[in-house]
Amino acid sequence: MAKTVIYKFGGASVKDATAVRNLADILRNRLRKNLIIVISAMGKTTNAIEGLISAKLEQKDFYQNSTILKSYHLGICQELFPENHSIFPKVENLFIQLNHDLELPLSQSNYDEFYDRVICYGELLATHIVMEFLCSIDLLVVWKDARELIQTDSAFRFAKVNWELTKKKCQNQLLPILEQFPVVTQGFIGSDSKGRTTTLGREGSDFTAAILASSLNASSVTIWKDVPGILNADPKRFPDTYLFDELEYRQAAEMTYYGASVIHPKTIKPLANLNIPLFVKSFLNPEAAGTKIFGEAKSHQIPTIILKENQVLVSFKVKDFTFIEEHHIHQVYDQLQQLKLRVNMLQTSAITISIVIDAQLFKLEQLLKRLKDQFEIRYNEGLELLTILHPNEKVIEKQLEGFESLLEQSTRTTFQIVRRAKQA
Repeated sequence: MAKTVIYKFGGASVKDATAVRNLADILRNRLRKNLIIVISAMGKTTNAIEGLISAKLEQKDFYQNSTILKSYHLGICQELFPENHSIFPKVENLFIQLNHDLELPLSQSNYDEFYDRVICYGELLATHIVMEFLCSIDLLVVWKDARELIQTDSAFRFAKVNWELTKKKCQNQLLPILEQFPVVTQGFIGSDSKGRTTTLGREGSDFTAAILASSLNASSVTIWKDVPGILNADPKRFPDTYLFDELEYRQAAEMTYYGASVIHPKTIKPLANLNIPLFVKSFLNPEAAGTKIFGEAKSHQIPTIILKENQVLVSFKVKDFTFIEEHHIHQVYDQLQQLKLRVNMLQTSAITISIVIDAQLFKLEQLLKRLKDQFEIRYNEGLELLTILHPNEKVIEKQLEGFESLLEQSTRTTFQIVRRAKQA
């Protein structure tokens, strides 16, 4: 049996009817048995569903925005399908289920579980629409629910994969189908041992592709993006970017660790373990080579700029004039681990521990509450964390222009700064 190939298409590649047709054109000459197509929610659907959850939490009406989201999906369907097609009642039914789930009780205590239960509708809608469209133009594919494949623990919103069970499920359920048809499935979602929906972390569809590739020992993974491959900076934010034709696993992992958004941070490891190459290609120019990530790639020393927005700088100061010791760091990290908060930057001084974390609903106030008895705590919100790999003075100076620095850190190969725009 031929080895499996995994394609992953993100939200931008299915954001409207034109994009879905373009996806079909990419697949037309590439569709074959043993192909798995992983699809994200359409366009900004995940953000829109997060808005519905926020409205529910604030006890505001969410039905109007739910109707707008339904109209968006039905509008795409109207451009792709004849009016009597079965996709229309399917979309209607998914929105009935979504609204039903939004009516369930929600509080701070069950927020993460509620979030996962509701957020998955974006992926379910997108995969049903794409599957039905491909079949309608004689590109026959089989729809599969990723929650039946990817088994996780119950750490909602940041679920950890049960690799052994997931591998068994993928091999038992996918391999018989793949011998005859390509499969369309969802990124980002899985389920726990009780069958409850879990998610793998925001933008986790890349990781889904890697999980499936690892479970089936695939020959390759291709992530289709709206950029020509992996660049040394976000072209939307920085001019004169450089396209890497190839990257070594370790260098790509380092970029994702510091927040490069082109690939989810957990994607590289399972592929590197089995030496499965990862391609990052443009769905706007599918014949271009893109970037290949593999074990024997050449290393690069080109300055690479990674920007993370919406960051929070939190400083913990010991109250009794003692110096910072290892147990103080453990106290902070224990609470961060319990709250599932990842540290993007850490700095210690004689009496202070400073950390930089992503802004997350409820999490900061919970962290402050848990540690206020042990430390004097200060924080700043709405910041940017800029990381430059392989920096030089010219690049650093350019990135400091017009910004105020709150925290800086540098090694031989990395420069980091927590910054905010200077007030005029």
